[in-house]
Amino acid sequence: MKFFKTSPEVIRLAVMLYNRFPLSLRNVEDLLHERGLDISHETVRFWRHRFGPRFAAEIRKRRIEGMKSSRWRWHLDEMFVTINGEMHYLWRAVDHEGEVLESFVMKRRDKRAALKFLRKAMRKHGRPEVIVTDRLRSYCAALKEIGASSRQQTGRWENNRAENSQLPFRRRERAMLHGSDACEACRNSPLHGSVCNHFNQERHLNPPDNFKTNRTAALAEWRQPCSA
Repeated sequence: MKFFKTSPEVIRLAVMLYNRFPLSLRNVEDLLHERGLDISHETVRFWRHRFGPRFAAEIRKRRIEGMKSSRWRWHLDEMFVTINGEMHYLWRAVDHEGEVLESFVMKRRDKRAALKFLRKAMRKHGRPEVIVTDRLRSYCAALKEIGASSRQQTGRWENNRAENSQLPFRRRERAMLHGSDACEACRNSPLHGSVCNHFNQERHLNPPDNFKTNRTAALAEWRQPCSA
């Protein structure tokens, strides 16, 4: 059994189960136990902290290199999250296809917070041609300061892409009982978004054969950075 505890295949499986599906650490422990692997949920937590960011960084690097279309249209939105009984804001940026580009947890949603989030997203992904936001004044003030106010678009239903992309996070939030640490949420949010992007093959847009081929390719690509 000690061999399985240190096996890269088991680490890869545990990290994938936790970040791909709305499961708690104890759910992952039970699923691994069903497969004959006696691993504590604290071990899963340790693996997620140590290996999860490395896997996500490698996947994010590969996706950014091939996602030039993400600079065309961004959708920005902030959502309320409860952490240890206190209200926080999760700032999120998605592209026109719903790919999560960046996410960041802050206590406020003023101009300073919006400016910090925009600069972080643009430093990694470049400047988009169109930025769709809601009518929050913080966006207008922040975009004006960085000289991108002409790229902003607001309107009813125009930001539904960002609203719909919140659903996986809401499922994760319910599974984790809203979380207990802001730093934990800051680490988990980008990791969870990267894994969701990687395995999201848009089943409703592809015929079954193409979907199965893409799903197999995504799983094979996931094994590459994990095995390293």
